[in-house]
Amino acid sequence: MKLLWSPSAEFRRTTNLAGYLAWLERERGLRFEDYAELHRWSVRDLEAFWQSIWDYYGVISEAPPTRVLSSREMPGARWFAGARLNFAEHIFRSATGVRPALLAAGEGGGVREIGWSELADQVARLAAWLRARGVVAGDRVVAYLPNVPEAVIAFLATSAVGAVWSSCSPDFGTNSVVDRFRQIEPKVLIATGGYAYNGKPMDRTRELAQLREALPSLEQLLLIGDGAGISGVERWDEIQAGPAPELHFERVDFDHPLWVLYSSGTTGIPKAITQGHGGVLLEQFKHLGLHCDVRAGDRFFWYSTTGWVMWNIGLSALLLGATPVLYDGNPGYPDQDRLWALAERVR
Repeated sequence: MKLLWSPSAEFRRTTNLAGYLAWLERERGLRFEDYAELHRWSVRDLEAFWQSIWDYYGVISEAPPTRVLSSREMPGARWFAGARLNFAEHIFRSATGVRPALLAAGEGGGVREIGWSELADQVARLAAWLRARGVVAGDRVVAYLPNVPEAVIAFLATSAVGAVWSSCSPDFGTNSVVDRFRQIEPKVLIATGGYAYNGKPMDRTRELAQLREALPSLEQLLLIGDGAGISGVERWDEIQAGPAPELHFERVDFDHPLWVLYSSGTTGIPKAITQGHGGVLLEQFKHLGLHCDVRAGDRFFWYSTTGWVMWNIGLSALLLGATPVLYDGNPGYPDQDRLWALAERVR
């Protein structure tokens, strides 16, 4: 096996992981000679390890947890009982005026910047709309959207009110979406009437009509973009008009559901997978912060649609002050260099 790359001593010294190791030695009196030793400690002393992630990244909670881990029995283990927090609140503490919150590109080749102020205003307006429509903590809000800034805004607003998010890409057919969303009985659907792929418009008005009929729990349909012929809906542009209210975050239990993901469905109905505010928060601090070395000012790009978990992980880069790069469209259109050109442009 040929070694392709090995980090220099200077590179290792300046990583997030090196900073965390120095903090453990300074604050906890723990010294590890190598990564393998650190890993052994992290899986042997679960309580101490996850408490260290909580403390190192300064998790915001109304009160400190009464216990880190109530029981190791599975199923039934409960983490950080007594803590009340909100995932989206931790996103917005990274807000700054010196770099964009989001970068969005598509097949047309342009790149759209969304600043933190604009992001906060749009999230605040949508969160207020959700509350005005009776959405409360625990209600399900689902999306049938491409990988565009409005999808991230919709997720953050859903998280801010303590509702539960779930999404499917609009290239999914009606049956695939219903198989997923019917399981969680959504109250609100945020959707688009169409999208573009491979240089061609894809109309989704028929699918939207079918979804409304197949999901009897739906009380509201919020439409983004064109949708001629779709009646009985509210429009994204209309709720985003006017001044933005204050952005308020509903703090919830550590294990309160943040989002619902799904298995592939290759062996039957897709299985719903629920992950909570606190668990996702700590895992992404560990995963993106320590393993991927993501930090403020970075640009983070994974090609994904809203139907894959990579989309959820990609937007979580906001937690570290990085800028997620969204791409909507065929990665090979109009040529196979499209994503490489995007990476060169936004890096």
